[in-house]
Amino acid sequence: MLSKGFEIEMYTGTPQGDIVGLSDKIVAALDGFVREPDSRNVEYTTAPLCCYDRLLCALLRPRKQLRQYLKSLGNYTLIPGSTLSLGGSDRFHYSDPHNPYYRYIEQSYGTNVVTASVHINVGISDPELLMRACRLIRLEAPLYLALSASSPFLDGQPTGYHSTRWQVFPKTPTYVPLFESHSHFINWTQEQLRAGTMRNVRHLWSSVRPNGNRRPYDLNRLELRICDLVSDPIALLSIMALLEARLTQLLKEPTLDPLEISKLPSDDLIALTDANEAAAAKSSLNAQLQHWQDGRKISARDWIEEIYQEVWPVAKKQGFSCFLSPVKKILREGNKAQQWLQLQAIGLDSRQILVQEIQAMADLEQELEDKLCQLMAV
Repeated sequence: MLSKGFEIEMYTGTPQGDIVGLSDKIVAALDGFVREPDSRNVEYTTAPLCCYDRLLCALLRPRKQLRQYLKSLGNYTLIPGSTLSLGGSDRFHYSDPHNPYYRYIEQSYGTNVVTASVHINVGISDPELLMRACRLIRLEAPLYLALSASSPFLDGQPTGYHSTRWQVFPKTPTYVPLFESHSHFINWTQEQLRAGTMRNVRHLWSSVRPNGNRRPYDLNRLELRICDLVSDPIALLSIMALLEARLTQLLKEPTLDPLEISKLPSDDLIALTDANEAAAAKSSLNAQLQHWQDGRKISARDWIEEIYQEVWPVAKKQGFSCFLSPVKKILREGNKAQQWLQLQAIGLDSRQILVQEIQAMADLEQELEDKLCQLMAV
C-alpha cells in the first residue's frame, strides 16, 4: 500500500456559525498546527501512513486537541465548509501582519484565498512514475472535486456553485502543462520563477502538483489540491481510497497514461480539464463532463461509478475496499453542498444549516474517537 496523508484547513468560530480568527493563539499554544495568511483558518497535517485505521485516528486526534483548546478560549468550535459561508468576505484578517508574503497574497488575491480545504498526499518516490500519476489525476481531479464539494454559500447566500471555493480560487499560473517528464517539470518551474508568474516553488496552485522536500528537484509525492473540506473522516478516507486504488492501478498498468492512450492532443486535454473543473465547481456530481480518453460526454457521477468498478478489485486485493465503499454513499446521497442545498430548498437558511452541521460534525468525531481510536490505543 502507498503512504498517504492529509493537510487539513479548517475555520474556527462560534457554535452559531460565525467565523472568528484564532490561528495566532492556536499556533502559539499547540504543536502540529500552522497558520494560514488569514487568521480565520488553521491547518494541521497528518504524518504519511499506509494503514487506513491509523490514518483515521491521525485525522481525529488533532481535532480533539484543538476542540479542547478552543473551549478554553471561550465558546468556540470548528466550522465546516470551504468558504466564508455566513459573512466576512469583505476584508482580510492577517494572522501575521508583519509577514511580507501574506501582504502579497492579500494584495494579489484578496479573500478569494481565504478558503478551507483538504490537500491529499500520496507517496510516489520515482519521479517519472510521479509525473505519470500527476498527468492522470490532473485529468480526473474534477471527479474528486465533485465528491468533496462543500461550499455552496458565501456571505449567507447561495452562489449558484456547489464549490464556490474552486470557482473563485486563483489557479496559478494560469496555464500549467501536462508535465511529460521530471526534467520538463524542473525546466518549466525555473522558467516561471524567472518570469515572476510564480513567486516561489510553492506558488504552484493547480488542482494537482508534484511535491517533495526540495521542489522541483527532490520529489516524493502527488498532492491533490482541488478538494473542498470534507469534514466527515469516513467520507474523506473513501475519497483517499478511490485515489489510492486508481494510482495503484496506474502503477500496474502504465498504459493508463493519458499521453499514451488519449485520442486528444496535450493542449486539448488541458482545455478539456479546465472546462471539467469549472463544470464540477458549479454542479459537482451532476456536472456534465468530457472524458479525457476521447472527449465523450459523461456525468461526473457516472464517471466516478465507472472508475469505482475498475478499481474495486484493486482495493479488495490490497485490503482496503471497506474504506472505498462509502464513495457509493456519496454518489447515492450527494456531497455536503448538495445536502445543504436540499435543506435550503425545504426552508432552512444558511445559518440554520451550518449550526446543524457544526453539531453533527462534533458528534461524529466523538463517536469515531470513542469507537475506533480508543480501541487502537489499547
